Amino acid sequence: MASSQDVFVTKAKGEDSFQILVQPENDSLPLMEINTSKTEASEPWDYVLVVNRHTKREHRNIYLQFLENLKGKGFQYEVKNDQKKIFCGIRAESRIFDLYCTLLLEPEDQAPTQRLTPIPPTTRIRIVNFVLKNTTAAGDTLGDLVKKGVFEAKFPLHKGGGDLKTTWARWRNMFQKQPIDDIRCYFGEKVALYFAWLGWYTYMLVPAALFGLITFLSGFSLFNASQISKEICEAHDIFMCPRGDHSRRYQRLSDTCTFAKLTHLFDNEGTVVFAIFMALWATVFLEIWKRQRAKVVLHWDLYGWDEDQEEMALQLINDPHYKLQQHEHSYLRSTIILILSLFMICFMIGMAHILVVYRVLAAALFSSSALPFLEEQVTTAVVVTGALVHYVTISIMTMANKRVALKLCDFEKPRTLSEQESKFTIKFFTLQFFAHFSSLIYIAFILGRINGHPGKSVRLAGLWKLEECHLSGCMMDLFLQMAIIMGLKQTLSNCIEYLKPWLAHKCRSVPGRESSDPELRDWKHNYHLNPVHPFSLFDEFMEMMMQYGFTTIFVAAFPLAPLLALFSNLVQIRLDAIKMVRLQRRLVPRKAKDIGTWLQVLKTIGVLAVIANGMVIAFTSEFIPRVVYKYRYGPCREGAHPEVDCLTGYVNHSLSVFYTKDFNDSVRIKGSEHITECRYRDYRNAQDYNFSEQFWVLLAIRLAFLILFEHVALCIKLVAAWFVPDVPQKVKNTVLKEKYQRLRDKYQRFQKMCSSPKSTTV
Repeated sequence: MASSQDVFVTKAKGEDSFQILVQPENDSLPLMEINTSKTEASEPWDYVLVVNRHTKREHRNIYLQFLENLKGKGFQYEVKNDQKKIFCGIRAESRIFDLYCTLLLEPEDQAPTQRLTPIPPTTRIRIVNFVLKNTTAAGDTLGDLVKKGVFEAKFPLHKGGGDLKTTWARWRNMFQKQPIDDIRCYFGEKVALYFAWLGWYTYMLVPAALFGLITFLSGFSLFNASQISKEICEAHDIFMCPRGDHSRRYQRLSDTCTFAKLTHLFDNEGTVVFAIFMALWATVFLEIWKRQRAKVVLHWDLYGWDEDQEEMALQLINDPHYKLQQHEHSYLRSTIILILSLFMICFMIGMAHILVVYRVLAAALFSSSALPFLEEQVTTAVVVTGALVHYVTISIMTMANKRVALKLCDFEKPRTLSEQESKFTIKFFTLQFFAHFSSLIYIAFILGRINGHPGKSVRLAGLWKLEECHLSGCMMDLFLQMAIIMGLKQTLSNCIEYLKPWLAHKCRSVPGRESSDPELRDWKHNYHLNPVHPFSLFDEFMEMMMQYGFTTIFVAAFPLAPLLALFSNLVQIRLDAIKMVRLQRRLVPRKAKDIGTWLQVLKTIGVLAVIANGMVIAFTSEFIPRVVYKYRYGPCREGAHPEVDCLTGYVNHSLSVFYTKDFNDSVRIKGSEHITECRYRDYRNAQDYNFSEQFWVLLAIRLAFLILFEHVALCIKLVAAWFVPDVPQKVKNTVLKEKYQRLRDKYQRFQKMCSSPKSTTV
């Protein structure tokens, strides 16, 4: 069903019109036709094409042919000359929009000649852009001609966006409600839905950020009172074994006192509750967003809009002889795409291994540094620099992943632009997920678990010993990695995202001789704005999806992620608004009634978040070992003792013993003459260094907890999804009433026809 916004005034019959032939000054473009009837002259220019005056002579006939082909499809154009550029204004005749209206009318709707609502500018631009893209000259489309340099630029004009500049695209309006309807009327439904989703996501981050902050701050209540921290800080007589080739000395356990207290800020009992809360939050967020979307789409009268019908109507407007392109599927192409995708995923995993190599080599480099600070804090320096290297890797691989995903998508031959976007989204997100989270997966689940034990370490290429977790545990490494990468992406990336188009716009807008023609000045102003591409909005969505992943996946290791995302989104909304309204050319409006494949991406991230957080709590956190010690090995195993903390003795229990005489090169280790045994984080026997009984008990309980946690969290998600309907009852009832009213009107018309006397034909 056509939207009530997409109906038009038809051109009155019998109006006189005439043509003026104009010879453009200093150019070889042909004489130009301008329809001077009042109806046509009052319409704005829909699109502008820019030609470089110094375009090679062999290209001249091509763009003349292109303009003539447009003219044959019912377009008018006007040429305006500047010093170095030639601007061609493009305008579509009313009959094109009348045809669009007629094709999308339902049989029971009234005739288009009875419509009095003017055509929305977004619809004009969308139709004109579609016809332009599919118009050819010498076998090349407009996109091909731009690549060849026949046309230098193509863009719709910014018109009527003054209200958005004052009410939306300003930093001072950061905490004000977004004018979604105004955004829709200017940029189209697809952009409006993006900002509606982003606004709702930001709003829903408030409870998640508060809960995460409370979880983080609850650790401060035990900052000095934690039994584990007390034992670590008082363990002056416990020496830790050297953790790598860079550390050739024994370190007192008490030296890690500060890090032990910091680790307890985000590795405590509240972490489990917060992880379950975030699983529930992700589900509620999605379900309520579906309800919000249904309300917005009903308000825009797009509830019954058919995207395929729209696409076919535009194809017929462009070419009356258009033959329907049907859906195709090739198992051969799908197999090739699957193999290539798996190859790229393996490449991403290989990039994570390169990061492992870097960390090992960096540890060896920092240990031999002349700087005392680096020698003392090798592990911290390796983690920080590793996070920076990973951030740079993400930035580089993002560009490579986009090219690969586009090539794979083109090879698959999608039928429509929407289908192309959907397939591209799945491929690009998959590659980006492994690029962003591969190092986090390594730190959370692999780091320090395949190293062997002191005296028999696993070495890279037989030379360098694999790195180990921080003495305070792997949660510290994971926390630092998350904080650095997310902090850089939300600060540095946002600064670059804003400053790059701002500086580019300033450089392009070099003051020069102004034209006396106000229309030409407006065209030049639009030309000097930053260009956009079809995936401009896609890039914004992808950035938010990655942030959503950091906010939910591994959130058990970084409870402050929702708070950081909240602050970032408040800036991101206004940054995107300023870019779109003030710094960039106008995006081509596109119609949509949902956020498309991104909803499936959000659901996938929600499931991955449950699995990842369950594994972090089970295998990375000290939560399970602490609970098991309380009720199986600790002083409270036979009942609680008010005068004794149930975790008393946990530190000694969680550290294994290694005899220094078993080191192959014990003489080279500083202080070895006074130390007969050292401790390390693992559960191994002191006699043969094999895994102890406690290790296997813990492993079984970890697996049991993981299965239980995931099933409980997923059940909560399913219950929440059932409890919150996707579509509000009010929306369902409104749609139901409209269907009933249409059927009732048909019934009444049928009754009148049956009851009226039969007419006699003479």
